[in-house]
Amino acid sequence: MARFTPLFSGSKGNCIAVGGADSFVLIDAGVSAKRITDALRERGLDICRLTGIFITHEHSDHISGVRVLASKHKLPVFANGATLKQLEAGGHLAGTGGGIEIPDCGMEHYGTKITPFATCHDTVQSCGYVVETADGRKAAVATDTGCVTDSMHHALTGCHLVYIESNHDVGMVMSGRYEPWLKQRVLSPHGHLSNDACAVELQYLAASGSARFCLGHLSEENNRPELARSVAHKALTAMQLREGIDFTLDVAPPCGLPLTLF
Repeated sequence: MARFTPLFSGSKGNCIAVGGADSFVLIDAGVSAKRITDALRERGLDICRLTGIFITHEHSDHISGVRVLASKHKLPVFANGATLKQLEAGGHLAGTGGGIEIPDCGMEHYGTKITPFATCHDTVQSCGYVVETADGRKAAVATDTGCVTDSMHHALTGCHLVYIESNHDVGMVMSGRYEPWLKQRVLSPHGHLSNDACAVELQYLAASGSARFCLGHLSEENNRPELARSVAHKALTAMQLREGIDFTLDVAPPCGLPLTLF
C-alpha cells in the first residue's frame, strides 16, 4: 500500500515522504537530516528504503537537509536544471555526487512515475510534482505558488490526492506585522497561495474528480489551521459535497501527519 506522509510543513521546513513498503522518495528536505531521519523512524519508514530526494525549489525551508542526508545515505537528488544550478552554487550538493536533472515529461523511478509541473514562486524555476504509482493512482504536491495557472490546473486534474498550499489569510497579512515589502511578496502572483485562492482551486479539482485533499505550507504568522480548514470546507460543501463521503480534508501540521494513500 502506498503512503503519503507529510513529515514537516510550513515556513520552518518542508518534507514529504511518498511511496510504499519497498521504496519511497522524499519531496524536499527542508529540515536537518537528523530530524528527517528521526521523523521517518517514528512513522515506521526505514531510511534504507529511501531511494531519492526530489526538490521543488531552492529556498532554505525546502533544501536545508539535502546535502547531509544525500551524502550520508548516498541518495540521488533530482530537480529541474535551473534549480540544480542553484543547489550546486550554494554547495548543497557537495559530497553527493551531483544532482540529476528531471525532464519536463517526468521519469520512472523504482516503478513510480514522477512528473514536475511549473509553479509561480520567486525562485529560478519552482515546481510541484505529480507522483503516479504502478497501479495508476496519482498524488500531487502543489505548494509555494502565488497563483494557480492553467498548466497547474492541467497537472492537478485527475489526481486522487492533492496536497495543496493554503498559506495565509489575506486580511491577516494586511493587518499583520510584516514589513510592506514582505506583505507585497506574500500576496504577489509569485508569492504564496491564500486560503481563498486555495478554496477556489479545491472546487475546480473536486468537480474534476479529486476527492482527497491535504492543506499544507500554512503560515504560522498569518494563518490558523482551523481557519484554513474552515474556508476549504465551506467551499467544498457549497458544492453539495459531503465530507467523509465525497471528500476528505486534512491539514498538515508543522511536524507530522501520517496519511495512508489509497
